[in-house]
Amino acid sequence: MSGQKNYKLTINACFIGYIVQAIVNNFIPLLFLTFSSSYHIPLGQITLLVTFNFGIQLCVDLLSAAFVDRIGYRVSIVLAHTFAAAGLLGLTFLPEILPNAFAGILISVMVYAVGGGLLEVLVSPIVESCPTDNKEKAMSLLHSFYCWGHVGVVLISTIFFQVVGIGNWKLLAAFWALIPITNAILFLKAPIAPLIKDGESGMRFSELFREKIFWVFLLMMFCSGASEQAVSQWASTFAEKGLGVTKAIGDLAGPLAFATLMGTSRAYYGKYGDKLDLDRFMVGSSLLCILAYLLISLVPNPVISLIGCALCGLSVGIMWPGTFSKASAVLRRGGTLMFAFLALAGDLGCSGGPTIVGFISSAFSDNLKIGIFFGICFPVLMIASIILCRKWQKKERSY
Repeated sequence: MSGQKNYKLTINACFIGYIVQAIVNNFIPLLFLTFSSSYHIPLGQITLLVTFNFGIQLCVDLLSAAFVDRIGYRVSIVLAHTFAAAGLLGLTFLPEILPNAFAGILISVMVYAVGGGLLEVLVSPIVESCPTDNKEKAMSLLHSFYCWGHVGVVLISTIFFQVVGIGNWKLLAAFWALIPITNAILFLKAPIAPLIKDGESGMRFSELFREKIFWVFLLMMFCSGASEQAVSQWASTFAEKGLGVTKAIGDLAGPLAFATLMGTSRAYYGKYGDKLDLDRFMVGSSLLCILAYLLISLVPNPVISLIGCALCGLSVGIMWPGTFSKASAVLRRGGTLMFAFLALAGDLGCSGGPTIVGFISSAFSDNLKIGIFFGICFPVLMIASIILCRKWQKKERSY
């Protein structure tokens, strides 16, 4: 019984780990205008911070498979939190002490991006390795904490800026840094079960990539990220137009509605997943995603577009954690290498989805609705992949 309680500590620490990931990805964008006015940095240059953040996370996804198993999950997860905290704390002094303020911000972002990339690779397999009764439920609930973290970062930061003043943002950065510092201490104490059973070895690169079903899982991860980000990055625009509010309110209303409903979907499966068929839930969610894309792209009413945007958040919630769970169940010896490449494919989808929608929109005189209409291909491919995966699961042996 005590062992179970200890693993509950591990799972709770993993939940907080995804809150740290949300802090890393969503805090800095709230300060773009402040950085521009305080340090006289052009907005075009500041937006590069997002590119560097996700670019480095992609590199970490790719490289982590080479060293995580060697140094161990405990050392790796503590390092991830250390990098996240160091980057957040760096924001409080590096822009001031370096000759170039932008260089100080960029270095801080690069440091915490290493932590963010490691968290994405490590947290899911650590939960997967814990002795829980229903892995799919645990995985879905885990990923919901990223959504709640996103909502919390935006709400708490907004309240802080209103009450204390945005000029004191460095105090808030230091506060956010306390969360990864505290969680690193928890991971020093929490037990971490081996991902691969004793006597077994993880799949090698060549072995994993010979598995045809693994390529289907990579496509599913790409579609998960693309389905989500192709709409979510435009959420504030839909809110601004649909509600007729200022950009600041739009930035809150759109993304928060999207993140809240995405978290709700994951929490719902996390609670009732043992009574639901994962494949059917994912296919149903993908169909809802198609409906959301149609509402956004074909209905001229901006309020309906905003509703479609929120529905999209609800529909994509299960895609990412559901794919992780399916891959873990089928490729049992996939190990760190499998999780690293799944995270990489998901991140490529997060960057590739909006890019594809953007290119198509540009080709049609910057018509965003046409771009999003073509984005329907992502949930359609998701449905096809789930059907194909289910078909292969009956034929191929599990690892």
